[in-house]
Amino acid sequence: ERAFSDEDPDMIVDPANPTADRQAAAASLHTFMRLPVAQRSSVIMMDVLGYSLQEISDMLDTSIPAIKAALHRGRGRLRHLADEPDDRPVPKLSAAERLLLNAYIDRFNARDFDAVRDMLAEEVRLELVARTRLNGRKEVGTYFGNYSRVQDWRFVPGFVEDRPAILVRDPNDPKAPPAYFILLAWQDGKLLTIRDFRHARYAAESAQLLVL
Repeated sequence: ERAFSDEDPDMIVDPANPTADRQAAAASLHTFMRLPVAQRSSVIMMDVLGYSLQEISDMLDTSIPAIKAALHRGRGRLRHLADEPDDRPVPKLSAAERLLLNAYIDRFNARDFDAVRDMLAEEVRLELVARTRLNGRKEVGTYFGNYSRVQDWRFVPGFVEDRPAILVRDPNDPKAPPAYFILLAWQDGKLLTIRDFRHARYAAESAQLLVL
């Protein structure tokens, strides 16, 4: 508990704080990782995931006054970080990464799903986050049929927390921010893993997205 706070917990304001909720939801993973572990855990559990003080106390095996202190400090640090300029360098793709990513996106946007399937590794794995997991070319191949039946997507290349990704826009609202994202991993020029956040769009709200 010494790592949480030197302050009197009774002097700390009530942990229910709508302003802090909004700040936490807007913070990127990069920003959260700059908080000490105790502060980061407490802020995410309460302001992002909505756990109560008692639930956080039980999960972290820490007293409620210590949790309140960590929330107080973590929220203050988030406010400070929000005012700092982001001086990180713009991430870059290697030529090989750009070629693979653009080829996948171009074929997908053209709805040439047979060509997309040709890019899959035999042992490809897919996670439709918050929905299902598929393994192997045959199972994963059914995933593309679902996209063929809807019109609410257009893929563009970008980054999610400095990682190459597909950002998904609504073609009917081109000025809107990306609705969700898809992470890909390659091995020997073949697509090895797909993580699609179509059914977990809250992830895009708290991640740092950059459109190429």
